[in-house]
Amino acid sequence: MHLIWLRTDLRLHDNTALAAACQSGKVAALYLITPQQWLIHNDAPCKVDFWLRNLKHLRQTLGELNIPLLIRTATTWHQAPTVLSKLCHELSIESVHINEEYGIHENQRDAAVAKTLKANGVTLHSYLDQIFFQPGTVLTKTGTYFQVFSQFRKACYNLLSNTLPHLVATPKAQTVIKLKSDPIPEQVVGFIPPSKTLQAIWPAGEKEAHERLNAFVDQQIKRYKDERNFPAKTGTSQLSAYLAAGMISPRQCLHAALQTNDGELENNNIGAITWINELLWREFYKHILVGYPRVSRHLAFRRETEAVVWRQAPNDLAAWQEARTGLPIIDAAMRQLLEIGWMHNRLRMIVAMFLTKNLLIDWREGERFFMRHLIDGDLAANNGGWQWSASTGTDAVPYFRIFNPLKQSKKFDSEGMFIKHWLPELTTLNKKEVHNPEEATKLFGVVNYPRSIIDLKQSRKRAIAAFHNLPSYQGGR
Repeated sequence: MHLIWLRTDLRLHDNTALAAACQSGKVAALYLITPQQWLIHNDAPCKVDFWLRNLKHLRQTLGELNIPLLIRTATTWHQAPTVLSKLCHELSIESVHINEEYGIHENQRDAAVAKTLKANGVTLHSYLDQIFFQPGTVLTKTGTYFQVFSQFRKACYNLLSNTLPHLVATPKAQTVIKLKSDPIPEQVVGFIPPSKTLQAIWPAGEKEAHERLNAFVDQQIKRYKDERNFPAKTGTSQLSAYLAAGMISPRQCLHAALQTNDGELENNNIGAITWINELLWREFYKHILVGYPRVSRHLAFRRETEAVVWRQAPNDLAAWQEARTGLPIIDAAMRQLLEIGWMHNRLRMIVAMFLTKNLLIDWREGERFFMRHLIDGDLAANNGGWQWSASTGTDAVPYFRIFNPLKQSKKFDSEGMFIKHWLPELTTLNKKEVHNPEEATKLFGVVNYPRSIIDLKQSRKRAIAAFHNLPSYQGGR
């Protein structure tokens, strides 16, 4: 018998490791519950709940193919080799099949598992599945990993124009084996399930992921470039949580997008091309994890920025975390995160830059807080986005380019619809007042809404000075 060890690939269709395992012979599937590891990695309770809900769906679809889904527990990944070895011995497993993951801890875990299994006569097979290209195959002319996205994207387009990654065939049902699926736990200790409201916003299952993808490419993708930056509109695919947990593959997303553009990677449907670029941003940050592993160690990609003197400002940090900064676009975005486990991408940039530049608080505080609340939390994307905003990362925004949240608010939520949805205490203000209630109502302010915790102009000057004084920035821009 053979084993497919599922991780962030909770799907039946277009699953490389699952297909390969099924071609080898009789198959059982395994999912490891690792509660302490999830706590160490700051995985959000809503994300853990999402995994469990999806496992229930996957248990059923695998069952239709007579593939039992087994659940085992390893407190941390350090116990994974022992748990897998024991299971392989019990079931007389010949080989274990996995789809590659790219963080440092993931690599260490898989190497330890491979070593232990090999000592017991079991082979571990790993496959490219989570991204389009094997890390180390998309390199600069000097043989290094790209640090600039535009150059990386161009190289990827050249590769994709020659050969598109193909979709993997869905396995056929195997004959019934004498092994039953395990029940999926309702919750895991240490992770309180989210509200029913949040669960309803993010229905579980591979079918739901495909329905969202189909609806997006049928109804929205043509307008994606024009509407993706406006949080009051449904301008994005809402697929990030499903991609992060592997309920849908990037290959499936790519093929669906290309179908709307006559199979073209450029020209014609600019919305489809813009969305494909977002898939490549996701790819870019995965490659960065491998090429520059320091970012997996809570270190800045740009070494010189480790010298930035971040403020120790617990009250300001708490105000940001609790959506009471007095800046409506910031607070509305943070309430969205706290209530539904997700935040619009434009808003992620705005709130990240506000924390790291205006408040001059270490980007790692924001990265950690996001991971603890995001249903689509992903190490590569979250780290990449935070370091971009903080000007500490690869291809990062220049340190002197600092979003003004008031201008961003007026530009991308001009009518104040998003703000009023998440901050109902501001519904009585008109579309001019709602972006800056303190300015509009100087004398008394707004009842039940705080005044701004920061002076935007002075805080901008402070941030520029903090970066300008770094050794690599001497002499100005």
